[in-house]
Amino acid sequence: MELRGATVLVTGGSSGIGRAVANTLSAAGAEVAITGRDEKRLMEAAHSLKVLPVRADVSNEADVLRTYEEVLRAFGHLDVLVNNAGKGVFKPLIDMQRAEFDAVLATNMTGAMLMAREAAKHFISRKRGNIVNIGSTASHRGAPNGTAYYSSKAALRSMTECWRAELRQYNIRVFLINPSEVVTGFAAASGFAQKDNPTKLRSEDIGHAVKAVLEMDDRGFTTELTVFATNPKD
Repeated sequence: MELRGATVLVTGGSSGIGRAVANTLSAAGAEVAITGRDEKRLMEAAHSLKVLPVRADVSNEADVLRTYEEVLRAFGHLDVLVNNAGKGVFKPLIDMQRAEFDAVLATNMTGAMLMAREAAKHFISRKRGNIVNIGSTASHRGAPNGTAYYSSKAALRSMTECWRAELRQYNIRVFLINPSEVVTGFAAASGFAQKDNPTKLRSEDIGHAVKAVLEMDDRGFTTELTVFATNPKD
């Protein structure tokens, strides 16, 4: 697709991977909207990136509906949804609280479904569109303390395959991007320490991957793309 002049909605776009994706696609000439829950951080990002801010929580259905109202009012139509908003809790199974587990799935799984559902309605009516789900290499494996996060990303991967099977007949491309470890504020927000190292992936690497898959001519698409650091060091 041609990104210049395309309209894009990025969830969780005020920091980390989402902000980098928004920046990369905006630099390529797209009109971009970002969502976020923290209004101060959202407005700072929107001002810096020169994109449209929408304060919203993807796990809140009313917020999701309002997001599309605001974006379509501003842009007239939508070409790309980037489902990036994410939450993490990393604890042993025996210490996992129900509320923590539910909160991770509410954002990473249910929120992604709600956003994709409304995008799909719009895309089906236009007979074209793109949904990019930001997954994780966690979707392919398990790990200690990963009950909530890993299972949510596995669910996202499964939903991606379901949506792809349903929506291809409408010329809608559904992508899954699986980053391995990326140095962002996500680790601190999720309660675990992350060692920084210049050999590890940065958010802009994932922004590049999203741009690359979208730019293929609409006759084809990369169904799933995994991004690893070449030789990461702790």
